[in-house]
Amino acid sequence: MSRIQKFTVFGRKILAVGRNYSDHAKELGNAVPDTPLLFLKPMSACILEGEAIEIPKGCIDFQHEIELAVIIGKKCRQVPASEAMSYVGGYALALDMTARDFQREASKKGQPWALAKCIDTSCPVSQFIDPSVISDPHNLELVCKVNGEIKQKGNTKDMVFRIPELLSYISEYFTLEEGDMVLTGTPAGVGPVVAGDVIECSLSDIITCKFNVKAR
Repeated sequence: MSRIQKFTVFGRKILAVGRNYSDHAKELGNAVPDTPLLFLKPMSACILEGEAIEIPKGCIDFQHEIELAVIIGKKCRQVPASEAMSYVGGYALALDMTARDFQREASKKGQPWALAKCIDTSCPVSQFIDPSVISDPHNLELVCKVNGEIKQKGNTKDMVFRIPELLSYISEYFTLEEGDMVLTGTPAGVGPVVAGDVIECSLSDIITCKFNVKAR
């Protein structure tokens, strides 16, 4: 196994992009941003298949958000969009699990989203996907099912900001390092899960993953 395949072990940070699909922004009553909306998640939030997603204490609206994750292959700092794809080391399928009630409360008070987005088990990820497997990362179907029922079905072609734009913008302010992960946003259909639910995700016909949900 190559080093990059162990990105959840040595990667240092996760840069996540909010409202990068216009239909998702609309369903939450938000405007589509003029520039990428960024927030951080810690690598300690990552879990792999076989580990359970835990609903945080006090949360009554814990929601799934399926995303294409970009894994950085080498140090990336102030990179032009025209060169950005050469810094992609691979991909993964990810969930940005969100305590939506915590997020709403924080937003009302003008506070950060840490309790909503950065909690333990809030970033389930698939196994590493070699970039050679994906000919066009901007034409991939994302599907998220809960207990066998399709909840989210979108395509990466509908991203507001595409991967080269995202990496160029992010690397202007944050140095991205090997193993770091960029979550590229979620399509419409986000919704709640409860203890006992099973979330299944797929990325076109490339990879699938499944996670059980339990109370903490």
